[in-house]
Amino acid sequence: MHRFSLAFLTTHEAPPDQAVRIAAATGYDLVGLRFLPAAPTEAPYPILTDPAVEARVKAALDETGIGIADIEIARLKPDTDVESFRDFLALGQRLGAKNVLVAGDDPEHARLTETFAAFCDLAAEYGLTGDLEFMPWTGVKTLPEARTIVEAAGRENGGVLIDGLHWDRSGGSLDDIRALPPALIHYAQICDGPKPYDPTDAGMIEIARGARLLPGEGAIDLVGMVQALPVDTVLSIEIPQLKKARHMGPEARAAEALARTKALVVRAGR
Repeated sequence: MHRFSLAFLTTHEAPPDQAVRIAAATGYDLVGLRFLPAAPTEAPYPILTDPAVEARVKAALDETGIGIADIEIARLKPDTDVESFRDFLALGQRLGAKNVLVAGDDPEHARLTETFAAFCDLAAEYGLTGDLEFMPWTGVKTLPEARTIVEAAGRENGGVLIDGLHWDRSGGSLDDIRALPPALIHYAQICDGPKPYDPTDAGMIEIARGARLLPGEGAIDLVGMVQALPVDTVLSIEIPQLKKARHMGPEARAAEALARTKALVVRAGR
């Protein structure tokens, strides 16, 4: 049976303690939180350095019973020293997180495999997984590429993160998902996306970070994707909609996204 997590980007403007409470109020099982910036233009997130913010999040988790599914975002670059993530991982452990979203920003896959293995070793010290997300504009562009790196790294806590948008945009197939060993799937991200679309990196990034669609509003085969995933996969609902956020609050958007995803799961026979 699938459980549902409120991904950071869906209610991107909400402080982390508020995101926890929104997840609880709207019927989610879990929440995803961002501790580190995803882009150079993003400001640092105070939860990593301000004990007061951490305390508010811990209180919200304790009061609501919501758990943290994943924390974001560990970017592995050619010069990355994985020790730089120790505080990030320690915070995740203190708050009870399970998974870490990892981006592979290194086109040299042999080197990236070594870095990913070292990251997973460090994450294991804190009881966390490392989940490599393929994205068409990064050094790991497809599901098969991510699988090759994760399997070559050979760490028990290593996984492949499938985002419905990136899977579709990278030309992925349902067979790619079905062939992935279930042990490598710790959670998956759900959203829909428009077609046709601008296939440039800039165009795909614009949709990914702020213009995704609710399940059923676009043209991605989400029913097939859900059917191809293991039945107990946590579904992280990641649907940033910047235009809608101008007139619709985060709680209403979270509720709408969950309702549409649950309807998708029913259509998938789950």
